[in-house]
Amino acid sequence: MPFTFDNSYARLPKQFYSAQAPTPVTAPALVKLNRKLATEIGADADVLDTSEGIEMLAGNRIAEGSTPIATAYAGHQFGGWNPQLGDGRAVLLGEVVGADGIRRDIQLKGSGPTMFSRNGDGRATLGAVLREYLVSEAMAALGLPTTRALAAVTTGEQILRDGYEPGAILTRVAQSHIRVGTFQFHYSRKDTDALRLLADHVIVRHYPEAGDTDNPVRAMLEGVVARQAELVARWMHFGFIHGVMNTDNCAISGETIDYGPCAFIDVFHPETVFSSIDRQGRYAWNNQPNIAHWNLSQFAQTLIPLLSDDEDAATKIAQEVLNLFPEVFAKEFYAGFARKLGVLEDSMEVRKLITDLFSVMTDGEVDFTLFFRHLTSSVTGGEYATVRMMFKDSTSFDAWLTRLEDLAGADIGTRVAAMRQANPVYIPRNHRIEEVIAAANNGDLRPFERLHEVLSTPFDERPDSAEYENAPRPNEVVQATFCGT
Repeated sequence: MPFTFDNSYARLPKQFYSAQAPTPVTAPALVKLNRKLATEIGADADVLDTSEGIEMLAGNRIAEGSTPIATAYAGHQFGGWNPQLGDGRAVLLGEVVGADGIRRDIQLKGSGPTMFSRNGDGRATLGAVLREYLVSEAMAALGLPTTRALAAVTTGEQILRDGYEPGAILTRVAQSHIRVGTFQFHYSRKDTDALRLLADHVIVRHYPEAGDTDNPVRAMLEGVVARQAELVARWMHFGFIHGVMNTDNCAISGETIDYGPCAFIDVFHPETVFSSIDRQGRYAWNNQPNIAHWNLSQFAQTLIPLLSDDEDAATKIAQEVLNLFPEVFAKEFYAGFARKLGVLEDSMEVRKLITDLFSVMTDGEVDFTLFFRHLTSSVTGGEYATVRMMFKDSTSFDAWLTRLEDLAGADIGTRVAAMRQANPVYIPRNHRIEEVIAAANNGDLRPFERLHEVLSTPFDERPDSAEYENAPRPNEVVQATFCGT
């Protein structure tokens, strides 16, 4: 028995989910098992690594204590309302409580059709599974709140997308899979009792301190707003673009969830978009805070029946809490970029310096990650030739650099220490992931293993892995990514 389950969500009423066993697959085989994470969550990695364990990870065998369900939710997708989405290709096996006391979901993604599949096959390709495995684990290594990858297995089957591709299943770990869209599902059905049960569940599970306040639902909303504001600011520190910030992909826990058409910026431009279907730039890098705020307004709307018996009073409370978002976001956003520059104070001058940098980088067409890494090395050595060479014309950078040096303040050692902790050497660059997927589809998992190893310590320089620092050559640039469903 690899897991000791305690399934609190499955104890909620039936309108919250559909009982749903995974669909068995032909020939499951283990691709990767995250033994370190297994230990952290209290799972038995040795059992998972047996033939019986692999059968569980593939959905062919139900572990003792599991209550498999597909959860119900709704959502705004690219701004358009859909009253019923739900787990169309995922099954929540149950919950475990780790030695750290944290409750986590164990979910199989790509485990077959459910009542929410909307005529889809419910499966996932090996490429989509490896992308989520690599990026979610890289995000965790960067210190960002995220769902995690416990295991990946192939199914022995071929999945039809743009041609036939190998099928696979990801075992995903999350503090929960409750989304803004989960609340929207019940709100749109005017089911106030279900909303109250869901809010109580979230408070106990994610915001227990809210339960001790005069208005626990308001305190929960404040917590969700703060976590989302800080999360999106931290995405932007690393040039990360989620790609599908729909309300059904906005986790109440404050974790990053659903790595479909996501990517990290190469050549910096604030309006960069990677999703092939985001033709209007709704989820561009610089628009992510606006969308997070919009998603939270949809969440707040669902809580109106719970915030107060008086609708006007409830609306006022919701607006007051939503108004906290800009300040929380700005504080985290500017503090993070200040650390990347080795500036250890917050002021209007520093914030203006950061904002102006984005224009300088855009005009110079410089690589986002490499710029900050070379800047770190330049501060260390006191010589900026390498950074200057990144620009077509370094005139604007030189003027900006003078301002940076005037504002830096701290001694070199303190500055460099902050910068090294804020500026990764390695990120999961899109062209590297595409190389991994192409090799894996041809049966070669060595590139996956190598990239996974490099990304596990993103701030450490590795002389034997220097090629993974490089930006893509023109012929390697990936113009768009797809969700893989």
